[in-house]
Amino acid sequence: MKIILVGQAPFGKECLETLLKQGEQVVGTITVPDDPRGRSNPVKDLAVERGIPVLQPPGRGPHRLKDPSVIPWVKELKPDLFVLVFVTDFMPYEVIQMAAHGGINYHPSLLPKYRGGSAINWAVISGEKETGVTVHYIDEGVDTGDIILQEKVTIEPEDSVGSVYFNKLYPLGIDLIAQAVKLIREGRAPRIPQEESQSSFQPVITEQDVKIDWEKPAEIIHNLIRGSNPSPGAHSLFRDKKLKIWEGEASEPVSGASPGEVVELLEGNGFKVAAGSGSILVKRVQLPGEGKISSEEFVEQVDLKPGEQLK
Repeated sequence: MKIILVGQAPFGKECLETLLKQGEQVVGTITVPDDPRGRSNPVKDLAVERGIPVLQPPGRGPHRLKDPSVIPWVKELKPDLFVLVFVTDFMPYEVIQMAAHGGINYHPSLLPKYRGGSAINWAVISGEKETGVTVHYIDEGVDTGDIILQEKVTIEPEDSVGSVYFNKLYPLGIDLIAQAVKLIREGRAPRIPQEESQSSFQPVITEQDVKIDWEKPAEIIHNLIRGSNPSPGAHSLFRDKKLKIWEGEASEPVSGASPGEVVELLEGNGFKVAAGSGSILVKRVQLPGEGKISSEEFVEQVDLKPGEQLK
């Protein structure tokens, strides 16, 4: 079965590596253009090392895979299956149909819930206790194709998007992609229709989505902070500057304080900000143009005082 892998970053490389170790016939890879700053392209590097043809359509944005170079390149390779891993562009369905078995995609949620490009963020922000990996066939919709494999992972109260992805969904995704390819090759892959009544779609998350509203309960703010780490970073205004809050935890309420008020400085353990109900113990922050620092460093750097306001 001739496979074209479409992907990028270390995740794409490790999926390619795993398929090759499994004995799959990868006849081509499609990946992003080289970084002008000289950073490595893991998928391209491995493909070149293994003598696998590489296509890098030019440009940026969601429609890069519509570049005129794609169709003739695919026609020449005559693939049986496309495998999409860490793909942030839209793969035209007319291209997917050029493969005998179509294409499959890795998605980091329990489809049909949390379709879209920021599935992990929104699951954590929403306070979900579990998420997972779905490998599904590609159809004309966005993350709407029939499911081949799906497995759950837990989201612990202290998890961030980073820990959920790197510690749980990343290794699970590589394993399920390899399993799905093997099932298709052996003619044993199921096609499980998604239950549309359970579906949800969330847009790609932006900084506008993660501004902290201190009137909200502490638990909701805590979920927003960890659901925005490592990107784009929940933020608030402090002395008219955007302050990103990367780590914190929900804490007990403080009587008589207004939402957003700095109510306590805890030596060696950050500072506490009042919420609509409860409070947030802030642990790691970042000011514009500066690096991430502990909240203790921040307190000293800006001479933070109780009673100051975050907005």
